[in-house]
Amino acid sequence: MKNLLLQSHCVFPTPDIIKTANFYEQNMGFKAVHYLNASEPHICLYRDTTEIILTKTNGQKVIPNRDLYGYGYDAYFITKDQEGLQKELVNSNVKIVRSLDHTDYNNKEFVIEDIDRRWIAFGIKVGGWV
Repeated sequence: MKNLLLQSHCVFPTPDIIKTANFYEQNMGFKAVHYLNASEPHICLYRDTTEIILTKTNGQKVIPNRDLYGYGYDAYFITKDQEGLQKELVNSNVKIVRSLDHTDYNNKEFVIEDIDRRWIAFGIKVGGWV
């Protein structure tokens, strides 16, 4: 069977695209590439094999999934070194909302809150995929 899906990228609308990009660069270790003169202005954030695309909200505030629906993360990134990444983000003053733990759905993960109040989890399935 062919692998038809290779990667995914998160698209994060934000009211202040520069402020959000700066947070990800300065606090979370991403590199920002600006495409603000494109027909659809955006900033791409890169770290390792991960990409986040920032777009403008035209002034609307970001409403996280937990506010809209009562629970849920706004993004989930797979990582094999949760301990190292959590330590790095703590040292960069990123807000940890859930420290590294094993979940009741068999993941080992931790959760941060970004500058726009999004909850982003970093984890991996324990013992392989079901």
